[in-house]
Amino acid sequence: QVQLQESGPGLVKPSQTLSLTCTVSGGSITTSYYVWSWIRQPPGKGLEWMGVIGYDGLTDYSPSLKSRTSISRDTSKNQFSLRLSSVTPEDTAVYYCAREGLGYARYWGQGTQVTVSS
Repeated sequence: QVQLQESGPGLVKPSQTLSLTCTVSGGSITTSYYVWSWIRQPPGKGLEWMGVIGYDGLTDYSPSLKSRTSISRDTSKNQFSLRLSSVTPEDTAVYYCAREGLGYARYWGQGTQVTVSS
């Protein structure tokens, strides 16, 4: 079965870059026609879709975050990563990676808490 696991620092200082990695097992990130997404949930707020990288390596981002967001992949390690630059305390959230297909995310990681604070 497909499993996803987020990893990265849980505390980031303002103005720095948030960097997370999603390690995938039980399936290849290059298998058509799935896409691999990053989603976050700030405290007291709903889920926010951040962006995706496709099985072919093409990316798409939320318009509100596009200027600060970069998603990349390492196919040799079956991993994809998130970089969010110039973070503020408003970027504090639980961050999830997920696999999307047929218009919905069926497989999710457990989520990882990231706090932006000095």
